[in-house]
Amino acid sequence: MLEYKPSDCLPCAEELPDSDDTPVDNELQDLIPSLLKAVLALLWEKRWDWFFGVDMAIYHHPDEPAIVPDGFLSVGVQRFIDQDLRLSYVVWEEQVVPMLVLEVVSHKRRGEYSSKKKIYRDMGVLYYVVYNPLRRRKAPLEVYKLVDGEYQLQFGNPVWLAEIGLGIGRERGIYQGMTREWLYWYDEQGQRILTPEEQIEKERKRVQLLEERLRSLGVDPDSL
Repeated sequence: MLEYKPSDCLPCAEELPDSDDTPVDNELQDLIPSLLKAVLALLWEKRWDWFFGVDMAIYHHPDEPAIVPDGFLSVGVQRFIDQDLRLSYVVWEEQVVPMLVLEVVSHKRRGEYSSKKKIYRDMGVLYYVVYNPLRRRKAPLEVYKLVDGEYQLQFGNPVWLAEIGLGIGRERGIYQGMTREWLYWYDEQGQRILTPEEQIEKERKRVQLLEERLRSLGVDPDSL
């Protein structure tokens, strides 16, 4: 007798669209989550139990359309499925709901404070982050935590995300040559995690100082 498994009848990632074909209407909606992803890729390079999606469709229920946040983080999943990578994030395949979702607000209203917030709450997303660089009537950064089925606003900058082991906050910095306010990850002491560009510059300066010290001692560093 064949055993019937409802999950066997659900569509897989290859059978589902990988986005909603809606272009971002603000370049920050791509750059900000990409910066967070790049920092994680360096910070967690030896960990294989996480995935950060940027502008990727999340399928959370077979009877509901996908939702496409600007960025999201899942912990407890494979970092890479195979060499072709993920086409989309299908919750019933992954068996893990994203732990954090990020929406970057633009001039065009997209339901960040209403419909999307409700969807993420019902999905069980632990942290919902809304970054608002444009609308003056809203706070620039709101971090919500799911507590007893409802989102509660968390306070501070950065906000510590205990279950992730990182904080998230905003400050001015340089990314891809542009100086402005960005979102960053922070350690438990509130120190900002350096970006890959900053790590490279830090190492360049360290080598430069070493070479200068060797020269002051009469040693040619090029001869070593």
